[in-house]
Amino acid sequence: MQDNLTADRPTFVTHLECSMTGERYPADTLHNLSRAGRPLLVRYDLAAAGAALSRDTLAARDTDLWRWRELLPVRDTANIVSLGEVETPLIAIPRSGGGNVRVKDEGRLPTGSFKARGLVMAVAMARELGVRRIAMPTNGNAGAALAAYAARLGIETIVFCPEDTPEVNVREIAAQGSRVWRVNGLIDDCGAIVAKGAAEGRWFDFSTLKEPYRIEGKKTMGLELAAQLGWRLPQAIFYPTGGGTGLIGMWKAFDELEAMGWIGPERPRMYAVQASGCAPIVRAFEAGEEHAERWEDAHTVAAGIRVPRAVGDFLILRAVRQSGGKALAVGDPAILKAVDDCARRDGLLLCPEGGATLAAYRQALRDGEVDAEEEVVLFNCATGLKYPLPPAAATLDRHAPIDFDAL
Repeated sequence: MQDNLTADRPTFVTHLECSMTGERYPADTLHNLSRAGRPLLVRYDLAAAGAALSRDTLAARDTDLWRWRELLPVRDTANIVSLGEVETPLIAIPRSGGGNVRVKDEGRLPTGSFKARGLVMAVAMARELGVRRIAMPTNGNAGAALAAYAARLGIETIVFCPEDTPEVNVREIAAQGSRVWRVNGLIDDCGAIVAKGAAEGRWFDFSTLKEPYRIEGKKTMGLELAAQLGWRLPQAIFYPTGGGTGLIGMWKAFDELEAMGWIGPERPRMYAVQASGCAPIVRAFEAGEEHAERWEDAHTVAAGIRVPRAVGDFLILRAVRQSGGKALAVGDPAILKAVDDCARRDGLLLCPEGGATLAAYRQALRDGEVDAEEEVVLFNCATGLKYPLPPAAATLDRHAPIDFDAL
């Protein structure tokens, strides 16, 4: 097999599969949801992939997202698009989180968030399947990633975001060539506009889990984590959960690695973290339901997890339950305190959604859900620099006497 990003290569994709019914769909054909209205999952010949790729071969490659290409859906590497999707580091936060807690800092990725993982894959597959016009709803970071990768390939994009989306996100999307519109509603209201336009043939719908490939990009978080930890997994993962693509993707990645013989059957407990002002998955988990009803009057400072209804709700809930984990809700004051503590005590500036995972870990520790000795990974999904920061208004007059004792 040629190990060159500009050369054709065999693919190990076999088909797509409805996540609810198991119905098979052909690969290499453009799809949104299955006939049952559920997300489609990409399936691979994992025995063949395992025979073609060894852990030693993988270790010799550059540590970027595309080194996992045997477990990714792009058939022709000429269709790969990249802005430098690096392996993100695991950062210890001993003073704010404890000695066994590490943060996987996704803010190091292009466009400053883990949305780059999903969108780089989805856009590459859009190119491969001939899509020329894409629309998507976003709370901010996903739209920025779509705009960046689509601009690189000359694909037209139209993005709809809630009217209170942070200004920096809206401007970032526009600066990268997308047409961006603020909508007086929440992200599912934006999604309804996208769906209507797609039904009229105006564009392809890139909403979360309404195409099969964003999961494949997001699953690289799980692949990376296993490699970084020497082909084992932590005892618990806390993941900020809105649409839940990353949690679903990591759970899929762990199964694929086990099928290849690279890890064993042990799994981390998966904690789906939501804000108490928008916690449909938590409510469904606590009620023992398989699906989550829409959360009305959704509000939280963590805009990225303000998703009133997730199309992959049952996949999130299945993963959480199968892992022995839990869905947890934390309030905005605890989120903001966690962000402040981590910055001041450990020098790591979390985004609000990342702060939610630290707040949830602290809550789980108090409640006996986790033990302080357990190895835990928190996901910080974006750089804190993309969010409003507290004011720092202190000034000095260089012409006046300076009271150094007061500084």
